[in-house]
Amino acid sequence: MTSIDETDGQDLLGHVLLPVAHEEDALETAMALEPYGPERVTALHVVEKGGGVPDKTPVEQSEELATESYAAVRRVFPDADEHTAYARDVVGAILDAAEEVDASAIAYRSRGGNRLMQFLSGDLSAKLVTNATVPVVALPRAEADE
Repeated sequence: MTSIDETDGQDLLGHVLLPVAHEEDALETAMALEPYGPERVTALHVVEKGGGVPDKTPVEQSEELATESYAAVRRVFPDADEHTAYARDVVGAILDAAEEVDASAIAYRSRGGNRLMQFLSGDLSAKLVTNATVPVVALPRAEADE
């Protein structure tokens, strides 16, 4: 099995965009990606904006979460790049970031949750996979996470 994307010859794991939510998630996600040996990693944190209503968290707090998340990713991938996006639409921000950093793939760990939570959130995983223009890699969750 090869990791070369036959559509344009780009290595699937040549430049992976790694969306992360917070420090613990970032470390677990980076550790799940590490065995696959990506050449380059860019960690992405999306600061959710309120869009006419108050933001979910103050921007300063969200930026601190991003900094902590990037530090956690760098514990696994010391040379990882960072990219912070500010958006109301998290999936749209991930897709835009993948294009902006010229990622070869997006790798993520499902945040889990029961079917009701997935329904209420609009199942972000389904939106990500359905709308992406680059391959989306769903990383396995450790059994302790389930």
